[in-house]
Amino acid sequence: MNVHDSERMLGTLRKEGHVPVNDPGEADLIIFNTCSIRQKAEQKFYSALGRTKHLKKRNPSLKIAVAGCIAQQEGEGMMKRVPYVDFVIGPQNIDRVSDTVMQGFGIFTDENPDLALADDTAERDNAVRGWVNIMYGCNNFCSYCVVPYTRGREKSRPVANIINEISELSAKGYREVTLLGQNVNSYSGEVSFPDLLNRISAIGRIERIRFVTSHPKDLGEKLVSAIKNVGKVCEHIHLPMQSGSTKILNLMNRKYTIDSYMDKIRMLRHEIPGIAITSDIIVGFPGETEDDHQATLSAIKEIEFDGIFAFKYSPRPMTGAAGMQGHIGEDVKSKRLAQVFELQDVITLKKNKALEGREMEVLVEDADEGNKYSGRTRTNKIVNFSSERDISPGAIITIRIEKSFRHSLSGIIVE
Repeated sequence: MNVHDSERMLGTLRKEGHVPVNDPGEADLIIFNTCSIRQKAEQKFYSALGRTKHLKKRNPSLKIAVAGCIAQQEGEGMMKRVPYVDFVIGPQNIDRVSDTVMQGFGIFTDENPDLALADDTAERDNAVRGWVNIMYGCNNFCSYCVVPYTRGREKSRPVANIINEISELSAKGYREVTLLGQNVNSYSGEVSFPDLLNRISAIGRIERIRFVTSHPKDLGEKLVSAIKNVGKVCEHIHLPMQSGSTKILNLMNRKYTIDSYMDKIRMLRHEIPGIAITSDIIVGFPGETEDDHQATLSAIKEIEFDGIFAFKYSPRPMTGAAGMQGHIGEDVKSKRLAQVFELQDVITLKKNKALEGREMEVLVEDADEGNKYSGRTRTNKIVNFSSERDISPGAIITIRIEKSFRHSLSGIIVE
């Protein structure tokens, strides 16, 4: 979502005559689009921001803006902490980025009910796959997550806005869209999310539809049916589990148990054989015992995700978990995270090895020197291959998988 926010700000500024440059030393305006989901991201941002201070001394007319979730979180405090910052623009105000720049300086972190109505301005750097917001904000208030405080309450975009944007992408030759939302399952426009998938599937050249992220508590039979029966919806779902312990899930305010999560995994695999399932895991949440950690490892072993994103718990301001008892030491969190990755690496390689010899449909995305290409399967696996003939990005071809690795596959074109 942050990547797409950056695309939208760039598109808005380009329309107003601004031109991007590769060297920050040549810029009249530098925008940091920030994330505050974990403390490490925050630390990286402040380090990068500090490296621009000398540019400001060299060029006093240079303007520096901080956008995104850290901007929303810090507000006026950002400009007090870093006096050479000229603008603070929260994620709900990215559609106003041009106006804020024209004002010269200021703080723009107000609630923005019009964000869901704003026209798409994105300048995308991928001509095959496009990100498309269908909603903004979140109402779930997971106890570890700062997003509801930085991105605000849920706002769904009108169906017409979404369809118009994707139709324009189709006309430009895009073949795939990924629908974005903190919880796409709770989309509440004029239609339900499964019905929205049906409507999007009727759009021209768009051949593949993906979406992130789904909340397990809202995953139901109607959405599973849409993944199964709407031909353009890809057989891949990202379904964050976060923990294999119901006790920890309750502390996280996730609103489901590990048993109910397992039931939904079984439903997905029964209805859609071969579906790829990926997930998020947090280790070292406050109060997590060794038994809780082992429950997470057991769940990973039983489910056999195609891949995971796993992180050490990071206390975030304003969240309920920050004030909980039983915070875990960094050494323990690091050990548990390593165990999660070690287990998942074995599972991912095994699942990829099982694809050797199979023929899979690949959407070509990139071409490198030496006739080397890469693309993705419908199940979101990266496939590398070679071809003596030129293949344009956006082509959909059949590849026989010859070799598997943990993070990619390689194969040959099936004539």
